[in-house]
Amino acid sequence: MSRPVWLDAYPRGVPATIDPNEYPSVVELLEQSFSRYGFRPALENFGVTMTYNELDEASRAFAAYLQQTAGFKRGDRVAVMMPNTIQYVVAVCGILRAGLTVVNVNPMYTPRELEHQLSDSGARAILVLEAFAATVADVTERVSLDLIIISRLGDHFPPLKRIATNAVVKYVKRMVRPYRLERTADYRDVLARGRALEYRKPDIGHDDLAFLQYTGGTTGVAKGAMLSHRNIVSNILQSVAWALPALDEDGERAATPLPLYHIFSLMANLFCFLRLGGVILLITNPRDVPSLIAELRRAPINYLTGVNTLFNVLVESPDARRIDFSQLKVTMGGGMAVQRSVAEAWHELTGRPIVQGYGLTETSPIVCANPLISEEFSDSIGVPLPSTEISVRDDSGDELPVGEVGELCVRGPQVMQGYWNKPDETAAVMLSDGWFRTGDIGRMTDEGLFYIQDRKKDMIIVSGFNVYPNELENVATGHPGVLEAAAVGVPNEDSGEAVRMFIVKKDSALTERALRGYLSTQLTGYKMPREIIFRDELPKTAVGKVLRRELRDDD
Repeated sequence: MSRPVWLDAYPRGVPATIDPNEYPSVVELLEQSFSRYGFRPALENFGVTMTYNELDEASRAFAAYLQQTAGFKRGDRVAVMMPNTIQYVVAVCGILRAGLTVVNVNPMYTPRELEHQLSDSGARAILVLEAFAATVADVTERVSLDLIIISRLGDHFPPLKRIATNAVVKYVKRMVRPYRLERTADYRDVLARGRALEYRKPDIGHDDLAFLQYTGGTTGVAKGAMLSHRNIVSNILQSVAWALPALDEDGERAATPLPLYHIFSLMANLFCFLRLGGVILLITNPRDVPSLIAELRRAPINYLTGVNTLFNVLVESPDARRIDFSQLKVTMGGGMAVQRSVAEAWHELTGRPIVQGYGLTETSPIVCANPLISEEFSDSIGVPLPSTEISVRDDSGDELPVGEVGELCVRGPQVMQGYWNKPDETAAVMLSDGWFRTGDIGRMTDEGLFYIQDRKKDMIIVSGFNVYPNELENVATGHPGVLEAAAVGVPNEDSGEAVRMFIVKKDSALTERALRGYLSTQLTGYKMPREIIFRDELPKTAVGKVLRRELRDDD
């Protein structure tokens, strides 16, 4: 391959490639950070701090317990059903150090969704926050679990704060539904017993599975992407190389409101900052906006990841103006397209732009990003990270010329091994020579910048013309009376499909007539919505991505 044009857009000091062989496994990378950063704070949650040394000791104890008391063997799967807490990080590091595979589970799953993921993955154990233990109890008769570890929110808090926090969660807020479970262990007891056991470092390598990371399931049944230690190490090194022009290795503070069980936050916040020796501020419940703002006010932050809906919530909150953003260096947006109106409001609030990136669960996840030292927002998703190639292809798999719109295909060391126990679905997305079909429609400019038009499955075809929901939503949210917008295609006898738009008002006085008048000045005729439906809120995933499939099914 000739020298990619996008390398000219790389910030000074960012290499064209990384070496996936620098570490034989994620375990080696983690243990180097534990040793290098020792007494530095690593994690912060509700004002409680854990150092790198303490994380090393706790995760080693968790690993020893799984190896010797639970008797798990290399490659066994262990599920983690937790929000952002210190014990989530301890458990994930411990599972990896035990030579096992992490299966991240959304704590908000229904019993049906949880049953599918546990059955499909063959997980032998699960760590669950007590607030969600009733969901586990609902499925235990239909899944095979050898061990259920129960944790409580305050498990890593000082004694008095721990007792008070756990009491408030259970008896005041009544967040713990009654449940009955067998074969359980208490998280704190697991750590206590593990500390008395010998930890045996496993012989694991690049091809061993680190994560069985399930896709969101917004288009059907969730599939497990097999992410190896090589995949994860590669994306950590790629992310760190991309971050270093903007961030220092001297304890930068990273706010983490997106759930760590989601691959974007897991990599861009947790693993990237453990490698950099930073402090990871864990936001347990970002939907509680007053609590989120209170956490962000504890001390100035240097780095924040989020999705469009999170940024929108903050810019719309008057209390967000009380946050000290003077030390903010990077705001990274991903998971969904960032709307320009939101990006402009964010820049006004913080003085810093939102930097868009792009990735997928199947690519560990980060593929593309704008330079983190950018001074202004770009609608593009930036350029491929080191050791990453992107090709725009047609439906036959042939590469398209620069500027033409087609499916983005990715090749690099972060691309998954395949879907767990789904060879046919793996074959459908994996092309020859390691190329992965993303299902996203986009284009590349002469400068090597990539733009996402939309998901292939979300594209609306009106009388033979392609209509991209992202464009319509960006236009709609540019109206001062619109808070959120989502566009979907619905069957239409005359045009094949027509646009249906869902709107959440910012101004209660906004009328359909006024909005149509505005849209007609911004959109050509075939792009205009046939229907406009006002709603109080839009259905979203746990990380705030709008569920267009649910809206399409809305009658």
